[in-house]
Amino acid sequence: MEITATMFAPTRNLLDWLSSTGLAVSLTVLGALLMARLVSWGGEKITDRIDNSYMQGDALVRSETTKHRHSVAQVITWVVITIIYVIATMKVLDQLSLPIGSLVAPATVLGAALGFGAQRVVQDILAGFFIITERQYGFGDTVRLAVTGSSDDAEGVIEDVTLRVTRMRNTDGEVITVPNGQIVKAINLSKDWARAVIDVPVPAAADINQVNEVLHQVGVEAYADRGLKKLLLDEPTVMGVERLTVDEVSVRMVARTLPGKQFQVGRALRVRVASAMRRQGITVSPDLQTVRVGEDAV
Repeated sequence: MEITATMFAPTRNLLDWLSSTGLAVSLTVLGALLMARLVSWGGEKITDRIDNSYMQGDALVRSETTKHRHSVAQVITWVVITIIYVIATMKVLDQLSLPIGSLVAPATVLGAALGFGAQRVVQDILAGFFIITERQYGFGDTVRLAVTGSSDDAEGVIEDVTLRVTRMRNTDGEVITVPNGQIVKAINLSKDWARAVIDVPVPAAADINQVNEVLHQVGVEAYADRGLKKLLLDEPTVMGVERLTVDEVSVRMVARTLPGKQFQVGRALRVRVASAMRRQGITVSPDLQTVRVGEDAV
C-alpha cells in the first residue's frame, strides 16, 4: 500500500493547531487560573492580617473600621477574580476565531430568556453592594435578619459577606446562608454599643423601694468588678417599674455594654440579681430573663 502525504495531512493540521492556537488557549486558561489563585491568596493574606491586628491588640471587640475593611477585602477579591475569568473567556473566544459579533443576536435572545431567572441574582448583588457601602454590618458582627418568606429571623455571627449572600453562624454552630436580596430588615446587635435589659419580676406585695435599692447595689457592685467593668460603658441603672399585674411587678434594670457583650453582661447580672434578692428574702419569679432592646436597626 502506497503511503501518500495527503494521509498525514489531518495529523499535521492537528499538530499545527495544537502548537499555535491550542497552546495559546492553554496558556490563557492556565494564566487565568494562576492569576485568580494569586488574587485569592492575596485576599486571604489581607483578611488574615486584619484579623491578626485585632487578635493581637487590646480591643475587646472589633472596631467598625476593621469589620468594614474585612468585608471590602472579601468583595474586592471576588470581583477581581470574576473580571479575570470574564477577560480570559473573551480572549479564548478570540483565539479560537469565533465570531463574537455574530453571537450578539443569539446572546440577546438568550439574555432576555435568562433575565427573568437572573432577576433575583441581580437583586442580591445590588442589595449586597448597599450592605457593604453603607456599613450595615460586617465580619464579626452579631445580627438578626428578617428574611422574606421565613417566619423566624436568622440570628448569628457574620462569617462572610459577599455581594450575593451573607453567611452567619448561630449559637448552635449552624451556618446560615441568606441571599442579600431576601433580607427585609437587619438588626445589628453589635454596632457601636449595646444594652442589656433585665426585667426582674417580683411579687406584687414586695417593697418596691427595697427592690430598687437591691438592684442599685447590684449595679454598683457589678461596675466595681474588674471583670465586668471592662465590658460596661457605665454603671447599670434601675429604670423602675416596667410592668404591673395582679400578682407581679416587673422592675427593669439596664446596662450599656460594649458591642456584642450584652449577652455576657446580661447573664452575669441575672446571677447577681437572683443572689441579692434571695439574701433579702425577696422571691424572684422563674421568668427572670434578659431582654435585648436598644439595638441599632439598619
